[in-house]
Amino acid sequence: MAILALDQGTSGSKAIVVDEQGVHAVVEKEIFPEYLANGGVEQDPRELLSSIIEVGKEAVAKAGVPIEGVSLANQGETILAWDPETGEPLTTCIVWQDRRAQTVVERLQEFADEVHQRTGLVLDCYFTAPKMTWLRENLTTKGVVTTTDTWMVYQLTGEFVTDVSTASRSLLLNVDSTQWDDKLLEIFGLSNERMPKVVACDEIVGETSAFTGSPVPVGGLIVDQQAALFAQKCFNRGEGKCTYGTGAFILVNMGEDAPRFDNGLTTSVAWTLRGKTNYCSDGQVYTAASAVRWLEEMGIITGAPQMDEIAAEDSGGVLFAPSFAGLAAPWWKPDAGAFLSGMRLSTGKPQVVKAMLDGIAAQIAELADLTHGELGESLSRLRVDGGLTRSKVLMQSQADMLQTPIDTYPSAHATALGTAACMRLALNPDLTIEEGPFDWEPAATYEPQRSADDVESYRTAWRAAVESSLEL
Repeated sequence: MAILALDQGTSGSKAIVVDEQGVHAVVEKEIFPEYLANGGVEQDPRELLSSIIEVGKEAVAKAGVPIEGVSLANQGETILAWDPETGEPLTTCIVWQDRRAQTVVERLQEFADEVHQRTGLVLDCYFTAPKMTWLRENLTTKGVVTTTDTWMVYQLTGEFVTDVSTASRSLLLNVDSTQWDDKLLEIFGLSNERMPKVVACDEIVGETSAFTGSPVPVGGLIVDQQAALFAQKCFNRGEGKCTYGTGAFILVNMGEDAPRFDNGLTTSVAWTLRGKTNYCSDGQVYTAASAVRWLEEMGIITGAPQMDEIAAEDSGGVLFAPSFAGLAAPWWKPDAGAFLSGMRLSTGKPQVVKAMLDGIAAQIAELADLTHGELGESLSRLRVDGGLTRSKVLMQSQADMLQTPIDTYPSAHATALGTAACMRLALNPDLTIEEGPFDWEPAATYEPQRSADDVESYRTAWRAAVESSLEL
């Protein structure tokens, strides 16, 4: 069965056509969010929708095979207000990186513990609800306010839905019952909002003629990072992956019970498939590829491929935290800035590039460490995907920082393949959960090369530099 899998992300929209024989077509369109001086990050909703329609149609035409289903992965916590009668957007999209809702978070601090217990998340404007409240207070009270997936699915099918994994990122879903929580809606002043129906990730939600001219089932809805977790077959507790995209996101399967972390790490729904819900821990580095883009804009590199060409073997004592959009777990400091420290007159571009790549890897290692208490052990290996896995320097640094092997996913399309896997289950009830994702073998494996003592010394210095920067 050939599936048109759509991946609507922060930096671009992608469409692939895939079946048991492999990927028949891939079409991508780059998107540039607008970064505002006041911490705002916005996108044009019409551009997002038109990009998905455009790449989807082109992929279907290129593939030349009958399409049996359309699936969609989305960027998670990005929202907009729109008219439910006409489907017309009433605001721009407020992107997950947007920090303007920090005022809402500060106002609601007395509810932080209750929000954590009900959702498994932390009260932070990275998640959806504070943005929704901010939008209602500052932009419009009209229409409905939802994540972008609900709006795009409505445009395609006329249905008003969201999937359970996306909903679990909202601060409005009870993580145990996987239902909207009236108390949470009350806390955020959203009790009167019309909320979409929460659906499973292997559910068919409607039909669309947007890509083929004739009705095709739509389903397999899942948030982007969980899609990549599923594509990489992290079925079991303790199995994890990291995606290096606009940001870097490390997710670890936590099984069928939702843990509550007391160290700043968050818990989300991984997926609901075949009537069973799995949970995952979720750690975020807000800027990864977007930090690489900053290096380009500063003239330090001409493009991502050049990083490995010029990166020094050692950063020469230079430390870099790429926290251009704040820090998530374990710090949760939305106002934190990126920093370079330890530079000397001998410091050049090679040391800066190496320091940035080490900084991304060090932050992922910090997030991985936060899972140890719950799992009772460290990760035995990590599966990785995303554009930055092409950097051998970054991948080697990641293996070193974690002191564990790194397996790179062989496709650049893990998120799209994950939502396609969910749609395979929706279309074929006889498939087991384990049969949903396509088989894969690592394109490369990186073993730790730096000694544990050397890495611990570096990470101690890096943590101290982060803590010092937060005091400024």
